[in-house]
Amino acid sequence: MMGSNEIECLTQEVSDGVLDGRQKNDHKKMEIIKSQGEDEKFGGTSSEDDESVQVSPSSRRGLEHCITAPVGAERNPLIVDEEFMISRSMTENRGFPKRDTILDRLSERAKQLITNLVKIQNDGTVEVDLERSASVASELLELQSFEESTVSGGLGSESKKTVPRLQIVILVVGTRGDVQPFLAIAKRLQEYGHHVRLATHANFKTFVKSAGVDFYPLGGDPRVLAGYMARNKGLIPSGPAEISVQRKQLKAIIDSIPLACTAPDMETGVSFRAQSIIANPPAYGHVHVAEALGVPLHIFFTMPWTPTYQFPHPLVRVPQSAGYWLSYIIVDLLIWWGMRRIINNFRKSTLKLAPIAYFSMYRGSISHLPTSYMWSPHVVPKPNDWGPLVDVVGYCFLSLASKYQPREDFVQWIKKGPPPLYFGFGSMPLEDPKGTTDVILEALRDTEQRGIIDRGWGNLGNLTELSDDVFLLEECPHDWLFPQCSAVVHHGGAGTTATGLKAGCPTTIVPFFGDQFFWGERIYQKELGPAPIPISQLNVENLSNAIRFMLQPEVKSRAMEISRLIENEDGVAAAVDAFHRHLPDELPLPSPSPSPVEDENLNPLQWFFLQLGRFCCAPCGDFSYLGA
Repeated sequence: MMGSNEIECLTQEVSDGVLDGRQKNDHKKMEIIKSQGEDEKFGGTSSEDDESVQVSPSSRRGLEHCITAPVGAERNPLIVDEEFMISRSMTENRGFPKRDTILDRLSERAKQLITNLVKIQNDGTVEVDLERSASVASELLELQSFEESTVSGGLGSESKKTVPRLQIVILVVGTRGDVQPFLAIAKRLQEYGHHVRLATHANFKTFVKSAGVDFYPLGGDPRVLAGYMARNKGLIPSGPAEISVQRKQLKAIIDSIPLACTAPDMETGVSFRAQSIIANPPAYGHVHVAEALGVPLHIFFTMPWTPTYQFPHPLVRVPQSAGYWLSYIIVDLLIWWGMRRIINNFRKSTLKLAPIAYFSMYRGSISHLPTSYMWSPHVVPKPNDWGPLVDVVGYCFLSLASKYQPREDFVQWIKKGPPPLYFGFGSMPLEDPKGTTDVILEALRDTEQRGIIDRGWGNLGNLTELSDDVFLLEECPHDWLFPQCSAVVHHGGAGTTATGLKAGCPTTIVPFFGDQFFWGERIYQKELGPAPIPISQLNVENLSNAIRFMLQPEVKSRAMEISRLIENEDGVAAAVDAFHRHLPDELPLPSPSPSPVEDENLNPLQWFFLQLGRFCCAPCGDFSYLGA
């Protein structure tokens, strides 16, 4: 799973400042970061020759009017006869303040000193320590109290809402484990009559199209990104040589998003223009393209990204529980400060939008957007400080087992002995595949167990000879495989973790980076497996002890209990329901043509109706459908 991977990549200016800060005192570190931003507090002045997306004046109002999406456009007359009704709370999208300027309530001094709360570890991971700057922490905690008061509120009475058939683009950056739950959502949306395009890396074209969903390629290479994250454990690149890698990937992702939302199908030539966007946070540029097009945006993710005091941000270490909420603010700031030049160039050159101020939080945070988290509330309940804009919908499973035909020799191997253990690290690259394989084999011998080794992208189990108690596997759906296993050992990707829990498997997580540590801790807290074993600490003793822990009957009993609870959920249905509920009452009208209508090319009758349309639309200022 790589849902958090690209978000952890920061650009040159923050990297230089914080890397230097490891050898310099905190005051000097702040001077470096501040000086890098002096000429860009209101955006840089450079531009790039990118293809522009044409937007109308009403589209540019975009997200100024509603925290979920712009309003004021007429409903599309082309789809008014293709609508369906859903139940909707009377309190949805009403009465909530703008949340795109969260830092405006902070003093300038607090903004400038906020990095004093941040401690950079040698491996590039970030720690938020309140004791480093008590005065700044105090002011931020006051802001926390204000934020909690603005998101409180319950559900009101229900009403019926009409939802038209929409053109929806789903933007996903990550590995296959990130793409898979979105593919399940896409298929369900299509059942409602929506035209859905899933835009992700070219590596997954066959996977997406085989599920019957339209595909469009996004930039960035998930293998390169996974390798980068394996070498850089935290928010800060581990050295200058890594900076060019993440900058190149980040720019490729951002530059590809406008066309993913507006370009015709690359194979059929059928026109497409998104009327709504679904995205995961690593799909940088989503909120900016939504603003330019004047369409609603809904965030879906497999790891927590909304501030809460119940647990820290998965990418940050926080020694004091009082700092949990603050860790999300720190991450938002570090991300924004690291990518602001790329984003502002993108806004000005490609989208023709105004740049974003240096200390703005709007483009780093998703707190002002409807957000749905794709995990079971039985594993991580929705925190009580997340308001009605946030949903925990459950795991979104894509069924692959029914179409899978296993090799006959594999089926026979499974039948001839007790249920085996599973070992696999998915898309994670391994520095020493042979050494890791040797640890697994020795632990199996030590515990007298059978095992399945999944090769994955790390080339695990690349041996010429294996004992009869070990089977080497490639390309097997986890929803078919895990029910055959007694327990599972994996990297802790959100999707792999979910499938293991659904199968009732005790779990050992060997995290590499990012949210994998978060899921490892959740498994341990629920007593569904032992404490996570970071990949750097994986040895025969630790793995053997973990296996013995998982094989205890009481652990298996707890795993089966959580399995039954997950089995009774329908995360995909809840995700689609959340998407529909958070749509604005009025949706933007798509432009039928990418180019403006030229009056001189019209015959008299066409000219008359064009002027009539402009006159009728003048009160609301929306001329987008006229091309004007």
